[in-house]
Amino acid sequence: MLQRLFKKRSDQTVMGYRLEEPRLTFIALLWFLLYVGLPVIGLGLLMDFLIEWMTGRCLGLWCYF
Repeated sequence: MLQRLFKKRSDQTVMGYRLEEPRLTFIALLWFLLYVGLPVIGLGLLMDFLIEWMTGRCLGLWCYF
């Protein structure tokens, strides 16, 4: 099963032109951060706010500044 994931794909050609292999790009990283990073940060901020509001103790990183 793992060998199938790491196996090199054969070259694909379209009308005689060799297609480049898919690769991660900078834009893909930005999209990942947008769709995964921002919600995780938002949930963390919400939890810190709720804990501070309920207990009166600041647990967020910004409490040190």
